[in-house]
Amino acid sequence: MLAAVRLEGVELRVVHLPLVTPFTTSFGTQTVREAIVVRARTSDGDGWGEIVTQEAPVYSSEYTRGAWDVAERFLVPALLSPAAVAPGEVASILHPFLGHRMVKAGLELAVLDAALRTAGQSLASHLGATNTRIPSGVSVGIQRDPSALVDAVAAYLDAGYVRIKIKIEPGRDLGDTAAVRAAFPGIPLQVDANSAYTLDDIDTLAGLDRFGLLMVEQPLGDDDLVDHAALARRISTPICLDESITSEKAARDALTLGAAAVINVKAGRVGGYLEALRIHDLCRAAGTPVWCGGMLETGIGRAANAALAALPGFTLPGDVSASDRFYARDIVIDPIALDDGHVRVPTGPGIGADVDEAALEEVTVARLDLR
Repeated sequence: MLAAVRLEGVELRVVHLPLVTPFTTSFGTQTVREAIVVRARTSDGDGWGEIVTQEAPVYSSEYTRGAWDVAERFLVPALLSPAAVAPGEVASILHPFLGHRMVKAGLELAVLDAALRTAGQSLASHLGATNTRIPSGVSVGIQRDPSALVDAVAAYLDAGYVRIKIKIEPGRDLGDTAAVRAAFPGIPLQVDANSAYTLDDIDTLAGLDRFGLLMVEQPLGDDDLVDHAALARRISTPICLDESITSEKAARDALTLGAAAVINVKAGRVGGYLEALRIHDLCRAAGTPVWCGGMLETGIGRAANAALAALPGFTLPGDVSASDRFYARDIVIDPIALDDGHVRVPTGPGIGADVDEAALEEVTVARLDLR
């Protein structure tokens, strides 16, 4: 077990990173990634984390201003109260405050990074990673039309990505998928609906079966475990749950109900990397494949995701893409890069990525120091 660290303060920064290209899903288009960077100041050095909220509560109920408020008023003061905090204690300290898993995950990661840097151990090693390189998939947003989507997919395949995920929504589903599958018959392909459908759309969702997809991700609402189980009995494409999986218990419930054949693990969504590890262990024991999803993380979260995705149960390519997929300039010195369809798992202490403080300062739009 990692030793406790003495927290002297926590710095929060809202950052705005321009995206290389707009990213469109069923819940809107992003041109700038807004997130909160966390610095845990300790007596032995700093640790870094990332709160993966967005400006508006469209992917989940969490959003940046709400995250900032609950962090400032409740969560950070609770963490600063004990004389010292071990990473494994963060969740229990913050447990009395309901929800706000993305904030809790970012704070836990900062404490975890600080403790691991002090111990000289990498996050990958601490979690139990068995791989030094992981296959990299890419998430492709909704494009102008099917032809433009095929062109975008072709460019990512040329760059070396080994799995393609396309976003879909009503009216931009069967035609888009058909166009990509016709252009690239043999590629590993999956679709992501981000909760855009209901069981009334069963005919459309069943129509995806003919494309030989790896999975359809989160077709129904995030609270629709029972409906997902009903859908799973009526289509042959494996159902992957994303937004529905908010904890190890939610994952256990989904598997018990037969609502998911695959689970997308996002550390921010489930409350932290230690809870993500528990979900991995649960699914591995159940023989359910998992993969690591992405939230357009900066180099901080991207490095941590690479460590998570190196665990043995992550048998499907995830969304740990190269930094330059989204950002012309990241906020870490050595951003994640693509090499023959794979990315390197960081091996340095902590998350294995050092923050480029000049780059961080350039994209900071708000800052708060709590002592």
